[in-house]
Amino acid sequence: MQGRLSAWLVKHGLVHRSLGFDYQGIETLQIKPEDWHSIAVISYVYGYNYLRSQCAYDVAPGGLLASVYHLTRIQYGVDQPEEVCIKVFAPRINPRIPSVFWIWKSADFQERESYDMLGISYDNHPRLKRILMPESWIGWPLRKDYIAPNFYEIQDAH
Repeated sequence: MQGRLSAWLVKHGLVHRSLGFDYQGIETLQIKPEDWHSIAVISYVYGYNYLRSQCAYDVAPGGLLASVYHLTRIQYGVDQPEEVCIKVFAPRINPRIPSVFWIWKSADFQERESYDMLGISYDNHPRLKRILMPESWIGWPLRKDYIAPNFYEIQDAH
């Protein structure tokens, strides 16, 4: 089954992959990093004028990293606005995704946090630097293969 945005993207020949619907009935799409900027602009023009949230996660140890965008169509007089979830997967080595800061300003701190915790670099972000960890911190704390510096297992403690 295809959602409205997916059907529109297919009609206009734009590459994506439908991931179905979540438990609330929100359409979920997968977009390649190289296609994300143009589809983000198209989504905004199509009416998704509000970035509800952006987050990122490590799909599997040694696997892909995902940047997730929850977009909403805010319109006057609409009680149940249309929503869509877009996932952009990036390789673990040198993960790069175009920033949507210039489309939705609310992506600013959210993309910075994803960079800080997982090391996803958001191209053309105006202030992409650590936001939670000190600049001197080495590594990406929310990656599943991250080993905390000076971490000792409980059984090794005496």
